[in-house]
Amino acid sequence: MSEAKEISPVEKPESATIAAKDRDDSVASEMDGRDSRIAELEKAPMLDPEKGRVEKSDASSPETPAAAKKEEKNKAADAAAFAFCFVGLQVSYLTWGFVQEKVMTKEYTTGKFPSATFCVFSNRVLAIVVAMAAMGIQHRSLKIPAPFYAFAPCSISNTLSSYGQYEALHYVSFGLQTLSKSTKVIPVMLMGKLLNKKSYKWIEYVEALMISFGVSLFSFSEKSAPGDDKTTELLGYAMIALYIGADSFTSQWQTKVYKAHPGVDQFQMMFGVNTWSILFTLTAGV
Repeated sequence: MSEAKEISPVEKPESATIAAKDRDDSVASEMDGRDSRIAELEKAPMLDPEKGRVEKSDASSPETPAAAKKEEKNKAADAAAFAFCFVGLQVSYLTWGFVQEKVMTKEYTTGKFPSATFCVFSNRVLAIVVAMAAMGIQHRSLKIPAPFYAFAPCSISNTLSSYGQYEALHYVSFGLQTLSKSTKVIPVMLMGKLLNKKSYKWIEYVEALMISFGVSLFSFSEKSAPGDDKTTELLGYAMIALYIGADSFTSQWQTKVYKAHPGVDQFQMMFGVNTWSILFTLTAGV
């Protein structure tokens, strides 16, 4: 009987070697395929669930020239809008100040212009016409997304502020009246803290005090004309105080309305405030 040939433990049949090699090749192929799929997913655009549109991932290619050009165009448009608002604001205030001084300080045949209330009324009539036209163009409606009474407090303060501003020109110079508005910084900060719970740094309070101090030096250094009555001069300062205090309340209350009713825009604010102002000035003038 022939003896069976023993197979060495280190020796493997050829078929087993081929099978192991095929298995290793298959695993390597699967690994390569998985890596390629991962790379494709990283490059693919992702769906933003909040915005509802497909956006590129952070690992995508750099910004395209078209997107960069669009962003540059948007920045140019923002800069142009800012420049337009700045120039428009300066021109408007300069024109308003010139006409205001001319009307209130000129000596007519019957004396100076007698009624600051009428000036406020006529100003508000024109303002409400502009506001109505703007609302008609932008919203196609005069409906305001806020209770009408919400505009009454800032309308009262705005009317009193304008009255004090016009009336002060009967007693003090236009330069002093204009410069005194710089002292409004402190009242605005106090009203902001009271109405809107705003907080300010101590350095901001110091800066506001320094501005007010400088304006005070100018006002006290201004020499009175011969024959000026000290009583009427004090009345002028009282009108300036009314002007500054009421104006400080107006801006902060409007901020409060904007926060409580985000749907209100600047034209609707103009319409609401000026409607109340016309009613107040009519009542005062009767």
